Amino acid sequence: MRLTDDRYSGERSQFELALRMIRHEARTRTIRECTGLSDDRIRKLYSTYFRSGNASGVKRRRGKSPRQINRFVKNSQNQMQATTLVALFCAGLLVRIDQEDHVHPCWPRPDVEFGHRLCRAFETYLMLHENPQLSFEWAWNLLQCISYNDELYLASCDRCSALYVQDAYALDNRTCPACDIAQQLRH
Repeated sequence: MRLTDDRYSGERSQFELALRMIRHEARTRTIRECTGLSDDRIRKLYSTYFRSGNASGVKRRRGKSPRQINRFVKNSQNQMQATTLVALFCAGLLVRIDQEDHVHPCWPRPDVEFGHRLCRAFETYLMLHENPQLSFEWAWNLLQCISYNDELYLASCDRCSALYVQDAYALDNRTCPACDIAQQLRH
């Protein structure tokens, strides 16, 4: 067996994605959905590459992935970061935005390429924000929520016309987080 053989490239890509997602502290179910690896295999990868000596600082999150949307819109900072992530999802071809500003998923279901694109978007988000408020699992939740346009949607700012993430069931003052933060700094 040679690692360069094409017949092993799919398995190698699954393995690399699983390790990448473990580094981002993704939950087992999230990793399984993107890689197709079994729960047992994912746990073994963690114990083999990350648990020994715990020098890596990577933690295993237990339980279900977060499902609430309040975290994305609870303040202007979080709303700005959620909007940044949606823009990165769009740039990574995970979602597309139509002419009516509705978000549509580009993938029928997660796979390895989807997982790598999600990781790239999240890693870019981490580079852009000095104090990131959203973990990888929160980014996963945001992607799921914004793709369905039911609880979260993209609103347009009356001041600058920028799109931003908004709670569908909350009052909207039609001001994007950037304009809101700028207004707060002036006062």
